[in-house]
Amino acid sequence: MIEKIKSLFADLYTQLVKMNDSPQRIALGFGVGVFLGILPGTGPIAALAMAFIFRLNKAAALLGGVLTNTWLSLATFVMAIKIGSGILGLSWVAVHVQARGLVEHFSWKALFDASGEILKPLLIGYAVIGLACGLLAYLIALFILKRSK
Repeated sequence: MIEKIKSLFADLYTQLVKMNDSPQRIALGFGVGVFLGILPGTGPIAALAMAFIFRLNKAAALLGGVLTNTWLSLATFVMAIKIGSGILGLSWVAVHVQARGLVEHFSWKALFDASGEILKPLLIGYAVIGLACGLLAYLIALFILKRSK
């Protein structure tokens, strides 16, 4: 299993390095894909659309979106609440308790009633995390691509 994972990453690395595009466009496509993969409600399709609109490398954007889609959003849930609440001047513990209550007793009415109290800090937090991870992904990809070409 470990060998398959290593082989997958080696293949991805090879494909990224051999793309017939500038390192900046590949790295920027990858960074945009990572950002949109982390942001809830978006993902690989949005990354592909943004790459098309801004003429970025579509394969790299799709790869970044696929690598971070959903699983990273779940892993950064509490951090997103903390960051978003901090920016809005709210108690992150209170927002977290409300979010857990919403998940445990989910209904569409409850979601819309609590949208300002929960979704606003959560989406702001995810946007900040997504921007930071997207920028970091861009810089790392650019470094690797320039070094290997």
